[in-house]
Amino acid sequence: MQSQIKQIHQQLTSKQISCVDLVQQRLDLLKQNSHGSVNALLDSYALERAQAVDEKIAKGESIGLLEGIPFGVKDVFMLQGTKTTASSDFLKQYKSAYTASAIQKLLDAGAIPIVKENCDSFGHGSSNENTIFGPVSNAHDPALVAGGSSGGSAVNVAKDYTVFSIGGDTGGSVRQPAGYNQVYGLKPTYGRISRYGLMAYASSTDCVGPLAKSVEDIRIVLNAISGKDVKDQTTYESTEIAEDFLEKASGIKTVGYFKNLLENDAMEPSIKADFMSALEKIKAQGIEVKALDFLDSDTLVSTYYILAMAETASNLSRLDGTNYGNRINAENLIESYAVTRSENFSEETKRRIVGGNQVLSQGFSDDIYLKSLAIRDKLSADFEGFFAQVDLILSPVTPGLPPKIGDSLKDPMAMYLSDAFTVGFSLGQLPTLTVPQGTVTGIQITAAKTDDERVLQFAHLLEETL
Repeated sequence: MQSQIKQIHQQLTSKQISCVDLVQQRLDLLKQNSHGSVNALLDSYALERAQAVDEKIAKGESIGLLEGIPFGVKDVFMLQGTKTTASSDFLKQYKSAYTASAIQKLLDAGAIPIVKENCDSFGHGSSNENTIFGPVSNAHDPALVAGGSSGGSAVNVAKDYTVFSIGGDTGGSVRQPAGYNQVYGLKPTYGRISRYGLMAYASSTDCVGPLAKSVEDIRIVLNAISGKDVKDQTTYESTEIAEDFLEKASGIKTVGYFKNLLENDAMEPSIKADFMSALEKIKAQGIEVKALDFLDSDTLVSTYYILAMAETASNLSRLDGTNYGNRINAENLIESYAVTRSENFSEETKRRIVGGNQVLSQGFSDDIYLKSLAIRDKLSADFEGFFAQVDLILSPVTPGLPPKIGDSLKDPMAMYLSDAFTVGFSLGQLPTLTVPQGTVTGIQITAAKTDDERVLQFAHLLEETL
């Protein structure tokens, strides 16, 4: 698909459309939308910035490629002066005191945030139903879930309410909803983009990731928000990915896939059949396809959730209503803490906090938590071996089809298992992109650490192949 960013940039610079009109059109669509993807509109803020872009153009000054482009922000990112609720009762009145580094880079480039987007509370969920603002419905079938936790971000892109959106991916929270709504969603290499200003879920796997309708728009946004940040010591310097580099996929000779994961009983037959068909089309392009053996899906999901719950229990321990958040007073301080946390956290968030405290507690940490850390280390070593054999790894995004709204809430275990194809790459801290081709919920492309450009190269190839 053609780059919307470039198309709009050309329309702005040639004065086919004013930036104010562009932003107002998108705001009007967001106001009318019936998918539940909006937590708050940034209308006055956005229109003020749009007016500044129009004035610049009227003076004959040049504008940057992202200048005037309206985008969405998942409601777990700080944007100074705006509410950042994490779709939770706890923070429903919280106003950001600063701006997240990734969002600030987009502001510096002139892009215009127009909406804070609905998400699972604190990123806890795979269906975008765990939210005080009501569930987000799928862009293509409102009876189905949008996926989570960045469901609002994916729907807004799919429906053209935003040109692109910025989501957060911990165990698949950008990639899974991107697949459910048939857009592109990238989880970059861990550390390529600063996490500063993103509310922490599981710090060792949290990533900032863009969602858009084309590989080219993913590339443009990724370049804008990547780089080392003194406020996040896990970040590293990265080289910009040139546009013409996407055309050079001839260096990709071999791709792998995890045969054992496709043989799981939970695998939807139609997704498996479509994925295998996609592999045949890739073979027809002269690319070798190798079957690989991986950890079983139950081990992957269990390992991820043990570590993620442990980290979220630690990260959310700071929320007790003392310094910020919705405080509920009781007879004494201890009771106030207990009531505040009990009443403000959702059932899913409490489930993860309790689970995290359990695996970290004396008598359990050695048998559960430390073993999970050991499995994660083994998994990273396994990936090094895989990428010595293949250039990329392909997989379905999800083992099943998007469930109906309400079904996931009845069965939390089924929701966790829907992450079977995404969590392994999160634990490995690898760059992974969902592309809206190959199966009804897309295909994931994964490369070795810091090889984000190779993922985009192959995605560009698949645009013409599948």
